[in-house]
Amino acid sequence: MADPFRFRVNQHGPAGSPVREAFVPANPKPGWVRLELKAMALNRLDLWTTEGLPGFPLPLPLTPGCDGAGVVEAMGEGTVLPPGVELGGSVMIAPGLSCGVCPACLRGDDMLCPAYGVLGHVCDGTAATHVLVPAANLLPIPPNWDFEQAAAFPLVFLTAWEMLVHKAALRPGETVLVWGGGSGVGSAAIQLVKALGGTAIAVVGSEAKAMKCWELGAEHALVRGDLKALAAKVRDLTGKRGVDVVFEHTGAATWGTSLSVCTRGGRIVTCGATTGRETTFDLRALFAKQIQIRGSYMGRREHLWSLLSLLRRNPTNPPFRPVIDQVFDLADYPAAQRHLEAGQGFGKVVCRVP
Repeated sequence: MADPFRFRVNQHGPAGSPVREAFVPANPKPGWVRLELKAMALNRLDLWTTEGLPGFPLPLPLTPGCDGAGVVEAMGEGTVLPPGVELGGSVMIAPGLSCGVCPACLRGDDMLCPAYGVLGHVCDGTAATHVLVPAANLLPIPPNWDFEQAAAFPLVFLTAWEMLVHKAALRPGETVLVWGGGSGVGSAAIQLVKALGGTAIAVVGSEAKAMKCWELGAEHALVRGDLKALAAKVRDLTGKRGVDVVFEHTGAATWGTSLSVCTRGGRIVTCGATTGRETTFDLRALFAKQIQIRGSYMGRREHLWSLLSLLRRNPTNPPFRPVIDQVFDLADYPAAQRHLEAGQGFGKVVCRVP
């Protein structure tokens, strides 16, 4: 490997503005480990870390990057590793950080911890050759997966599982409208809906992306276009009934349509606001149709172990997998950020560590 280096956000700026610097990887404290990273994957959070979020000051300078996979290089004194993880072994990272001792953590709801944060957003992340993480955040890599797949998996599948299973309580036979089916979390949602016995209707920006959604298991894939026409098409596809669940992460631009296509007694679960965080809607539609709206952010760390268990049942034909759009060299991390910002890809953007 080349001499250790990382990318830093010294001050907020546009996508692609983090700067490369050499550094000396620190020794891990008790309960933590140091990983030699082999791959890292980008998320929308990398862009928010770089560009800044109004009202949410970050501890700059900061190395972005939530997702990563690599080799356990060093352990803090007295550190105990999770099952299936060993010194020198290959692992992927659960990106959520919590205190571990508050009531929320002790009952397993680590994402509700008052101190909860995400790697690369509240502390240095994976846009580097090495990273420090709590040992509790390590997971073994599924059989037959490479480091790029492992890096692309945790955040989006954890988020999608929490939204579909624990917030929306998806039942077999139900229909889910997945906005942004070509995104990392959208492509994860399509596959999980199918694996859970539901029917996915994906919304994407192009015919090429629609074809890829069908390949992932979507029953229907619609090119977004005019939102009134889209809503009419969704109602036609569901026999005028509407969808049981709306998988929402695009925000203000689609919120009114999400309400209009949700069936009576349906659920809207949201984890993002890419097109804007403020919106208005008619409250009469909410209570008259008895729609439930649920916010979601990340998910229980234990959910990743549940997902791994499902993958191990059929390693040669897994029910879901991370979708990788493009692989960059870590030295080209700024270009990877700009590619993600452009929004033309399908699935996850990954950087391979040289």
